[in-house]
Amino acid sequence: MSMIDPTARIEDGAVIGEGTSVGPYCIIGPNVVIGANCKLIAHVHITAQTTIGDGCTIYPFASLGTPPQSLSYRGELTKLEVGAGCTIRESVTMNAGTVAGGGITRVGDRGYFMNCSHVGHDCHVGNDVIFATSATLGGHCEIGDFVFIGGLSAVHQFTRIGPQVMIGGVCGVRGDVIPFGLANGQYASLEGLNIIGMKRRKFTRERLAAVRSFYQKLFHGPGIFAERLAAVQPLAAEDPAIAQILAFIGEAKHRALCMPADDGNRN
Repeated sequence: MSMIDPTARIEDGAVIGEGTSVGPYCIIGPNVVIGANCKLIAHVHITAQTTIGDGCTIYPFASLGTPPQSLSYRGELTKLEVGAGCTIRESVTMNAGTVAGGGITRVGDRGYFMNCSHVGHDCHVGNDVIFATSATLGGHCEIGDFVFIGGLSAVHQFTRIGPQVMIGGVCGVRGDVIPFGLANGQYASLEGLNIIGMKRRKFTRERLAAVRSFYQKLFHGPGIFAERLAAVQPLAAEDPAIAQILAFIGEAKHRALCMPADDGNRN
């Protein structure tokens, strides 16, 4: 049985899952579907065609499914999907998609979004991510699983961040960050591999050594980057992580690759 505070406003057509509690002064739009066993603490605003997965906890002043901050938006009913088990802290914002971008913003399962973090329109965010305070995504970003984005960091629109990446605090991320990468700096540059995260994902010493060796050859070996990239292609067979990094680079779309600061040749 759902528990709904009498001060909450739930529009006709909204679906509230079994065991979900809706606290004081929440506003739920008519096209919203909230899963089972969620907890909306108070003053939560959910609109558009938004779905919230089971077991999410949403704190005061979060605003989900609000119109995309895009000049192309013309009032269309678009979507936001939030997966199961997410924690969405105070004043988090997540915008619905745009028609031009596919009409949907997707957020995976078990994400932890600290206060004032933002997911822009048409972003696709993976599972088990952590966004620290005021971490911000521009529109159309692609964020892999197990990504950590530090406080006050901002990711430029159309940027890709691969799985298991760590972004430091107060970073401006303007280029695609390879899977397992560690990026830091005012304008983010690649500082190495997210070794701590890889160990948490049970990488053995042998695997870590293989990926580290590959990383050094690709980003710090002799010659220009294009030559090094061609030379390391056979290493994809040595470890799935290496294959994943190479595939990520090969699938480049809109942004240049985030490179180490000491790599003077970015060709």
